[in-house]
Amino acid sequence: MARITECCAVVALGLLAAFPLRATTPADYAAAVTQARAERVEQLKQMDGYLALTASGWLQPGANSVGSAADNRFEIPGAPAHLGTLQLTADGQVSLHLAETRGITIDGQPAAIVNVLRTQGPDGKQPTRAGFGSSYLYVIENGTQRGLRAKNNDAPLRTHFPGFDYFPIDPSWRIEADWVPFPVPHMLKIAYVTGTVSDTPIAGKAVFHRDGHTWELLPIDEDGRLFFVFSDRTAGRLTYGGARFLYAAAPKDGKVLLDFNLAENPPCAITPHVVCPLAPPENRLKLSVTAGEMKFRGHPND
Repeated sequence: MARITECCAVVALGLLAAFPLRATTPADYAAAVTQARAERVEQLKQMDGYLALTASGWLQPGANSVGSAADNRFEIPGAPAHLGTLQLTADGQVSLHLAETRGITIDGQPAAIVNVLRTQGPDGKQPTRAGFGSSYLYVIENGTQRGLRAKNNDAPLRTHFPGFDYFPIDPSWRIEADWVPFPVPHMLKIAYVTGTVSDTPIAGKAVFHRDGHTWELLPIDEDGRLFFVFSDRTAGRLTYGGARFLYAAAPKDGKVLLDFNLAENPPCAITPHVVCPLAPPENRLKLSVTAGEMKFRGHPND
C-alpha cells in the first residue's frame, strides 16, 4: 500500500538486509545500529525531504491567499508578500492565480497569471511546483481534500538538523517474534493527528515475549515490509506521545525480527507540516520500550 504519511519516514534497510532473521546477535551489532542511525539522519537531510517543509494546510473551496504577509490565509516564508491565491473548485481542481509573474516559475518555466496545478496523490504522480526564490509550493490530495505544502531546501531545520537522542543500544530489544497470520485479513482503524480515521487491512500479528509477559503488535504491509505504529509507557515522557514507527522485514518461516533499537520518531514529531498516524489502541504497549529514538529535542534555534 502507499505510505500513510504524506512524507516519508526512513527505515534502515541496510541493517535489515545485513542481519537476516536468526536468533544470535552479530558481534558488530552495536556498530551496525550506529551506522543505520547515521544513515537515517543523512537520508532525512536530503533535498526536498520533509525537513525542508516551511508551510502547510488544507485548502478551502474558493480563493486561498498565499504569501509571506501575515494577512494571507497561508503564510509562506520566503514568498512575495502577496503571491496570489490558490483557487479550489468543487471538482477538486486547483489553480494558482498570481498577483504578478516576475520571478515566479511553474515547473521551472516562467509562470502565467493563471496556472492550473497538478496535485500529488497516492498514485505517486509528481505535482506542479510553483517556484519563488529558493522556495516552492505544491498541492497534495488526500481523498477529497486538497492541501498546500511549501518547501525551502535552505530551511534551518534541514541545514542545521540537530539529529536525535537515543536510548543506549541494547541487543535484548532485538526480538524474534512469532508471526501469526489471520485466516481472513482484519481491519485496523488508524487515526491521524488531524482527527481523520481510516480502515487498513492487516494480514497478521507479531507476538513476542518480554519481562515475563506476552505482547502483540499489528503491522501494516508497506511495499513488502511490515510497518508498526506503536506507543509504550515511555510515550509523552521520554518518547513522542503520538506514536513511534518500527519497520521489519517480511515474515520468514513463521518469524519476524523486531529491532526496537531502530524505532523511529514519526515525521510529525519533527515538523508540524506532516500528517502522521497515531498508535492504534491495539499497539499501545503497557511496557516501557527503552530502545530507539527518544523525543526529538527540536531545532537548536527554537
